[in-house]
Amino acid sequence: MADAFSVIPASVLRNLSDKLYEKRKNAALEIEGIVKQLASSGDHEKISAVIKLLATEFTDSPQANHRKGGLIGLAAATVGLSSEAAQHLEQIVPPVLSSFSDQDSRVRYYACEALYNIAKVVRGDFIIFFNKIFDALCKLSADADANVQSAAHLLDRLVKDIVTESDQFSIEEFIPLLRERMNVLNPYVRQFLVGWITVLDSVPDIDMLGFLPDFLDGLFNMLSDSSREIRQQADSALSEFLLEIKNSPSVDYGRMAEILVQRAAALDEFTRLTAITWINEFVKLGGDQLFPYYADILGAILPCISDKEEKIRVVARETNEALRSIEANPTENFDVGGILSIARRQLDSEWEATRIEALHWISTLLTRHRAEVLCFLNDIFDTLLKALSDSSDEVVLLVLDIHACIAQDPLHFRQLVVFLVHNFRIDHSLLERRGALIIRRLCVLLDAERVYRELSTILEGEADLVFACVMVQALNLILLTSSELSELRELLKQSLVNAAGKDLFVSLYASWCHSPMAIISLCLLAQTYQHACAVIQSLVEEDINAKFLVQLDKLIRLLETPVFAYLRLQLLEPRQYIWLLKALYGLLMLLPQQSSAFKVLRRRLKTVPSYSFGGGNLKRAASGNPHSQILHHSGSQITEDGDIDQDNGNLQSGINFASLQQFKQMQQQHHMLAKSRAQSRNSSTSILKEGPK
Repeated sequence: MADAFSVIPASVLRNLSDKLYEKRKNAALEIEGIVKQLASSGDHEKISAVIKLLATEFTDSPQANHRKGGLIGLAAATVGLSSEAAQHLEQIVPPVLSSFSDQDSRVRYYACEALYNIAKVVRGDFIIFFNKIFDALCKLSADADANVQSAAHLLDRLVKDIVTESDQFSIEEFIPLLRERMNVLNPYVRQFLVGWITVLDSVPDIDMLGFLPDFLDGLFNMLSDSSREIRQQADSALSEFLLEIKNSPSVDYGRMAEILVQRAAALDEFTRLTAITWINEFVKLGGDQLFPYYADILGAILPCISDKEEKIRVVARETNEALRSIEANPTENFDVGGILSIARRQLDSEWEATRIEALHWISTLLTRHRAEVLCFLNDIFDTLLKALSDSSDEVVLLVLDIHACIAQDPLHFRQLVVFLVHNFRIDHSLLERRGALIIRRLCVLLDAERVYRELSTILEGEADLVFACVMVQALNLILLTSSELSELRELLKQSLVNAAGKDLFVSLYASWCHSPMAIISLCLLAQTYQHACAVIQSLVEEDINAKFLVQLDKLIRLLETPVFAYLRLQLLEPRQYIWLLKALYGLLMLLPQQSSAFKVLRRRLKTVPSYSFGGGNLKRAASGNPHSQILHHSGSQITEDGDIDQDNGNLQSGINFASLQQFKQMQQQHHMLAKSRAQSRNSSTSILKEGPK
């Protein structure tokens, strides 16, 4: 230290700490000259002493003016050293860097100025301090003092110039520092960071793209900044990187895909759009690198398909189609289970479009990887079943398509039908709203006869008799009206002459017994008219209620539709179809005379000819009632219409009706239930009337 005092006059040291800038500046010029002379003589020991003096006695001084003078002095000493400054940087730079955090804004300003002058002299030699300098500049970029910010910007530009021309800069050492600061919210710091990323990316020898996953999330974070300028800078940087990715033969898609998936769910609209745009490009470019990430990518795409912003929806749909068009093999890290899990979760989405696309994915996987999907069936089956209650018809139809594909296996078919019946049981509104849609679609996809047989088997043993009756009536109406079931109706029409038709009739009969009107309708469809008459005549007072009359009204109107055209034509032969005529008259007798259905049926019966063709001669009835002979015809001589002089009225073409016992037993159960409920209601009413005792 004594050597330094002997080299620098006391007056110079006094002026270096003077409050006047001019005196400090002049003192610094004298120090520059002194150091230059020492450098020319090679006396580096004294130079070190001078630098140490400036650092300890001035930059570390509690007096602000001393610290200012010390900073100017260190810069002057560096200028004096010129080309030999590099060997003294370990002494010169640390005190200056420490001054960047000084409480006095003027000291911080002079620190910027001093380091600027030092950098101009040593250029690339001070790269060894780059990380510390970067850290200091990062903080100063957000300095509260505008002058300090301005000075820091000048220094920052110089440092950037030096780094871009240096071959000693280590990007590997710099990236951790950058990554730590990427989530800072201060707008000035964000501008500073984006500026550095852009500059370093422009340097041909620096591979910023290879380190993009380390700071990509931070850039996306800036897209939602309140400052328009920062958003634009971040977007510009991201656009440049995306362009580089398209032109690069080697990219780490995986790590970045994880980031993009998170950002696709951002609250900020612009961030979501940018993320989904990147994902779109990745799907096109990534190839098999992205196989392990397809499930996560799909999880990001599906919600965006229903985004409120149209641009996002368009890109998301395009990406979804591109992803689905890629045929991957499960042996190639293609996670079928993961994708199924994502699709299953998205079935709970509030947005119809997302649910639809999730179902398309399940359908696609079933088509391409059926064995793998069935391995995960337990994970998705319940959700698929619940989706049958979805509010969207399109969703329900897609779910049915998937179920039909799964139900190729008999066990799954049984599960599906059982669950459907269960759902209809617990939610009668579902049966009313969607019952016809679901049943008709399943009949198309899974064979109508198979579906109806299974439903009948389940309903035959149904414990909830009220529900069973409602369900059978619904199935009966679908059977009689749906175009999809025309082949089933044709088969039933041949029940008396065709073994397959008879077998189907018997299969349905057991469950159709839950509803008198359903049985009558089935018999009319199957042309078992004698049994229809027997059912009608077996009806008791409890059967003929308001619900029954409503069902009867529907049947009478259905008799006028093309479905029953064959039946109406059979009325041209009243002698041959005596039981048909008797059944229709029986229904007429059950209808209130003032009802529209009564009038419709009566008009139809009035059109029945009062003659029949027999033996080539036209025969008229002798009675005043043209059908009196027909209606009093002995049942013992006719077993079924169109089949005269056959024996065994109980075994009609092999159909054993067991003297109505099956129908009567089922109806007896319904009557007992109705009485029980009526008694329960009366008991409750009595208690309410009596009141508390």
